[in-house]
Amino acid sequence: MPVAERRKIVNRNHSKLSVRKQCDLLNLNRSSLYYEPVQTSDLNLELMDKMDKHYLEHPFKGARRMHVYLTKDLGYEVSLNRIERLYYRVMGLRAIFPGPHTSKRNKAHKVYPYLLRNLEITRPNQVWATDISYIPMPSGYLYLSAIKDLFSRYVVQWDLSNSMEAIWCAEGFLSAIRTHGKPEILNTDQGSQYTSECFTEAVLGSDVKLSMDGKGRATDNAFIEGLWKMVKYEDIYLKNYDTGEKLYNGLKRYFEGYNYTRRHSSIDDCYPSQLYYADKI
Repeated sequence: MPVAERRKIVNRNHSKLSVRKQCDLLNLNRSSLYYEPVQTSDLNLELMDKMDKHYLEHPFKGARRMHVYLTKDLGYEVSLNRIERLYYRVMGLRAIFPGPHTSKRNKAHKVYPYLLRNLEITRPNQVWATDISYIPMPSGYLYLSAIKDLFSRYVVQWDLSNSMEAIWCAEGFLSAIRTHGKPEILNTDQGSQYTSECFTEAVLGSDVKLSMDGKGRATDNAFIEGLWKMVKYEDIYLKNYDTGEKLYNGLKRYFEGYNYTRRHSSIDDCYPSQLYYADKI
């Protein structure tokens, strides 16, 4: 049976078999299951593509102002409710200024204080930052997560998925510390993935301090926000990958170049790898 057909058989809500067990029985690589783009209507894909590109240049716009842009400037006849659902729930966007509709968190979850204000970052693995970005595909969408060392700009971990589950974020963080050691602080936004017990236990249980942006302030996590603009303009929009596997392989090449062969003006035209591994050379 072709891989694509085997993927369709997997039931994430099965009452007795976990997704991992189902993949084992079907001889299916579990990670490849999450590289299948989420399907939605052509109109939704078109709207989200417009919002994704517009947001990179205008991150101060919330869903209401994005709705004005789509309806008044581009001529779409769509409701504000639709745009709010796509903007906040599907794409996970938030305006950089506080407002009534910012990145949604679960109010039952604890929020941790922002620890980076006036902090001088002087060494690798002092502070990492992580975030998730919506990735448009020709026939759907995926999510990209990344963890970045703020001193060197080195991307210590990244991954793709078709859902923004807390377990995915937690597994990514634990994978990063197994490979690179642990940071002193990890900074996130207040999204429900990061305030969840699953994620906070992974971070705090690793003896790492958890820092969270102020509500509605994407500027608190500006270092990782800038990464999304680069990877989309320099790779994703240009390559127009048509499958999740092609996207994964393309991003693997991109992040290797980003870390090892791209000079960054913000770090005196060094490579991120030069600063990150400086004390190990």
